[in-house]
Amino acid sequence: MNTPKRWRRTRRLINRIPEWLRLTIVGIFALLLFGLGGIIAWAAFMPIPSIDNFENRAVAQSTKIYDRTGNVVLYDVHGNVRRTAVPLDQISPYIQKAAIAIEDATFYQNHGVRPLAILRSVITDVMTGSYAEGGSTITQQVVKNALLTQDKSIPRKIKEMILAVRLERVYSKDQILQTYLNENPYGGTIYGIQEASQYFFGVDAKDVDLAQAAYLAALPQAPTYFSPYGNHRAALDNRKNLVLTRMNINGYITKDEMTEAMNEQVQFKDEAEAGIKAPHFVFFIREYLEEKYGVDAVNQTGLRVITTLDYDLQQHAEDSVSKYAAGMQKNFNASNEGVVAIDPTTGQILAMVGSRGYFDDTIDGKVNVTTSLRQPGSSFKPFVYATAFEKGYTPDTVVFDLQTQFSTACSPSDYANDTPPCYSPSNYDGTFKGPLKLRNALAISENVPAIKVLYLAGITASIATAQDLGITTLADAAHYGLTLVLGGGEVKLLEMTGAYGVFANDGVKNPPTGILRVEDMKGNVLESYTPASVRVLDPQIARQINDVLSDNVARTPEFGADSPLYFAGKDVADKTGTTNDFKDVWVIGYTPSIVVGAWAGNNNATPMAKKIAAFIIAPMWHDFMSYATDKYPASAFAPPAPDPAHDTLPPVLNGNWNTDSSQGIHDILYWVNKDNPRSGAAGSHGDSQYPYWEYPVQLWAAGQGMGGTAPTASTTDPNAPIGFRILSPQSGSFVASDNAMTISSYYPVPQNIVVINYFFNESPIGASTQPPYAITYVPTAKGPAVIKAVAQTTSGATETQMVSITVQ
Repeated sequence: MNTPKRWRRTRRLINRIPEWLRLTIVGIFALLLFGLGGIIAWAAFMPIPSIDNFENRAVAQSTKIYDRTGNVVLYDVHGNVRRTAVPLDQISPYIQKAAIAIEDATFYQNHGVRPLAILRSVITDVMTGSYAEGGSTITQQVVKNALLTQDKSIPRKIKEMILAVRLERVYSKDQILQTYLNENPYGGTIYGIQEASQYFFGVDAKDVDLAQAAYLAALPQAPTYFSPYGNHRAALDNRKNLVLTRMNINGYITKDEMTEAMNEQVQFKDEAEAGIKAPHFVFFIREYLEEKYGVDAVNQTGLRVITTLDYDLQQHAEDSVSKYAAGMQKNFNASNEGVVAIDPTTGQILAMVGSRGYFDDTIDGKVNVTTSLRQPGSSFKPFVYATAFEKGYTPDTVVFDLQTQFSTACSPSDYANDTPPCYSPSNYDGTFKGPLKLRNALAISENVPAIKVLYLAGITASIATAQDLGITTLADAAHYGLTLVLGGGEVKLLEMTGAYGVFANDGVKNPPTGILRVEDMKGNVLESYTPASVRVLDPQIARQINDVLSDNVARTPEFGADSPLYFAGKDVADKTGTTNDFKDVWVIGYTPSIVVGAWAGNNNATPMAKKIAAFIIAPMWHDFMSYATDKYPASAFAPPAPDPAHDTLPPVLNGNWNTDSSQGIHDILYWVNKDNPRSGAAGSHGDSQYPYWEYPVQLWAAGQGMGGTAPTASTTDPNAPIGFRILSPQSGSFVASDNAMTISSYYPVPQNIVVINYFFNESPIGASTQPPYAITYVPTAKGPAVIKAVAQTTSGATETQMVSITVQ
């Protein structure tokens, strides 16, 4: 009845509006209707992508690199996101309920939108102009993350609502919730509940407890602000409590459960630990994966990589490096260290520490020193000795350790000249021991005997042996010359450790590997560890090397009986290496079950203090090796078999260097054919090195009163007296201060000796009762000094010998 009247009133009001304004309003409404119609038409004809296709194709998933147990994630290889999708039944019910309680309490009742919540957010957005108000259901958030852009605008919000309604008609609530939880951002590159659970708590999503679930539900609203590693932990705790309160209000948990979870002290993983473990090893593996499968596959296809790494052993290796790093830098100017552990029976890498600190830019910590080229020093010597043993020489073979001129460009009489083109290297302690068995020469790492062994074995053959054992970085023989045996070539710690594993494994090589298994995201095995064993060394040769390198008695004169190279009750073989310029120090040691190599130095190649590896790096190596050999126990090395040709060998191969007095004192080239030492053929008298080796031997023999002739003479006097002499150091030699030197003597009738006492500038420094009557002593005062040896015989008489040296 009042309608016409009301309509007339409305027309009067409209007529009062200026015509231009009426036209403007009509135009605006027309545009809105047109826009709405376009949106409806777009929504009506646009197909909704399959959630399954989205998860499996469009969403990149991270490649996970695990330790050998498959339980410890070492690293998550990803492009822009780290994500691992899991089914809903692998997500804790606490997580599901916490997300629903805080994000969409009516999730299982609504149809994808909540009109009142949307109206409230639209009014707020229009009034503020920010378009930041929420109001989205879980379904709308799935649409936003999966199908739409992240821009904040009213048109996008309208699209979101329409698609949310349609999505609800196609997919179940559980499917939508599963996608939501697998898509949510949790800060930085962390996406999805499984990734977040592992990153923050180190557990799978299915194992998260109530309090942890509340924290995870609290994060997505503002992941950076609420980060547990940031400055707003109190705000995060408050929001976690809000989640728990909402769960209680919605009947998901009891009040007691809520209170208990609010009071629980939840421990988040250390941020550094949450990011990456064993970083150098991880990137070693990643490089391999990218070369084999491609960068995109590694970044996006969700590979599951089970590596060979023993994470417990890795942690102990890192602890040992950390424990000794500061002292090594302070005392020896060694700023960096690396360690590798390998199972010689499989080649599997068990630990890899590529620097003392991956994130330490002051030492180029990201550089992996275990795969970098460095000079090995004397740690290369076992390859040369093994080559000599293969050629027919024996551990008992004797060569003379005397200062020798090896360059044929210089005169044999110029035996002490080391200025190029001459080459006359010294031993580390500046002393020379006279006749030495190869066993002792290798055990105490004398340089002069090693150079002679390299010459006898052959440079080319020695390089071939090293290559057979796994060294890939050496050039041809002409590139090195006789310096090769002292570490003149560049090698990698990883390859050196693997090569020593051949000795440990009785001559069988297993190439170093870091992979046990690689699976795709569906669990299909793409590759798995397959043994690649190959025999590269006769087991008798390997056992001879093991026997020498584990002989603590043989190395005692140089390193002492209780050095870091010795392990009471364990059969451990080891070898040190120090470069001549003191830029690299090495220790590599092994049992039949584990090989551990260690290196120290400076990445910028500056020299360290002038100390041998036994002082600088061996204590750190020993610390880790003790734990490694406890964890991977082994029986003793198999001993080398008796040499069936022992009785027919030339005496010098059996340790007898002075059995034929009619021929005088000579080095090995006098007694055997260099290239066929067991043949019994005449010596290599015509060899170019023969006069160079003979000169110092004759000089030494004459000085010892042992029948040697002056180097210019052609005959010997077999009736010359043989008496008590100090063998090392030689009179007039120079020795380094603060470094251990070996003092030894010769007495012609050992059975008559009770003891030989030694004095340094008249102060007693030690005594010995067994040939070669050796002791070690560390001189500290620089300048001229006198070493005196006093032999006490069974008759009560004493004999005295003295040599003068210079400590510098």
